[in-house]
Amino acid sequence: MLTKDYYFDLPEELIAQYPSKERGNDRLLLLDKNTGEYRDMQIGDLPSLIDPSTVVVVNNSKVRKARCFAQSATGGIVEFLFLKEFDDGSWMAMVSKSKRQKVGKSYEFRDRDGNVAATCIIAGDLGDGNRRVVFDKRIGEDFFARVGHVPLPPYIKREDEFSDESRYQTVYAKKEGSVASPTAGLHFTPGLMDEVRRKGVPIYEVTLHVGLGTFLPVRSENIEDHHMHTEHFEISDEVFDALNRAKSEGRRILAIGTTSVRTLESAAGEDGFLKKKSGDTDIFIRPGYRFRFVDDLLTNFHTPESTLLMLVSALAGKDNIFCAYRHAVEQRYRFFSYGDAMLIKG
Repeated sequence: MLTKDYYFDLPEELIAQYPSKERGNDRLLLLDKNTGEYRDMQIGDLPSLIDPSTVVVVNNSKVRKARCFAQSATGGIVEFLFLKEFDDGSWMAMVSKSKRQKVGKSYEFRDRDGNVAATCIIAGDLGDGNRRVVFDKRIGEDFFARVGHVPLPPYIKREDEFSDESRYQTVYAKKEGSVASPTAGLHFTPGLMDEVRRKGVPIYEVTLHVGLGTFLPVRSENIEDHHMHTEHFEISDEVFDALNRAKSEGRRILAIGTTSVRTLESAAGEDGFLKKKSGDTDIFIRPGYRFRFVDDLLTNFHTPESTLLMLVSALAGKDNIFCAYRHAVEQRYRFFSYGDAMLIKG
């Protein structure tokens, strides 16, 4: 399989730069993965499309304000995107102008009032523009709240704004740790979730902290040569048992977003039941993959030649997906993180 086979032409003006004025006021393209038939709908129609025998799974990871700016000892402004914390309190960070950010260089972070929040040094080169960063004191979420910016994806061609602090976060976000939002969940309002539950459909939460890989294109010519970045997932004991019980009862599993899919498929065994409650995953779901646990998916529209486009093609069939995407372009659907949604079911 070639990466170029997953290219499609997308007019730049269809890439959503802002969310809809009101959360949940988005379009929905319903795709039957068995027949390839599709229908134009609205997100508000979603509860009517979910069979009462379904269970819904969402990713409750919370976006960290992980994009931070610091001043170097020579006066230059350097951008840090903090990806994960190591056990010793140091951090992996993607650093701008990475070739200039040598081991031993120091930096100063200031909050919005101009006060020094922390200082750090580059302690190691981790490759791919990433550095190991050691602070003068252990930092926590308070540091990011004071210093950080919402790490909007690179196809949003603007600086983050105050509204992004809420709109680039799902209403059920709880566990801080992602550098990108699980964006299919951005369409949910508390009222929409209540409608789903009133049908007798439970909503279960898992956690997968979305990492840098969500921003990265597939650079290899052959899909099989691409390696995914590792992300950490967790499933609570209660949800683990409830989902396996639902599967044993023959209930359909509707995943909200590709991160929920990757969590469930990483945890599932060959027999179709969950086997792991936590771990690191670099699962790469592409056509030819046999889904073990997930039946249906609510997702946004994905970038050309991306691993996410390959994932939805694995679930619904590449031809079905590309026909639906052509329709979405013709009908001026809004694409990517702040865009409209697609429900894939069969």
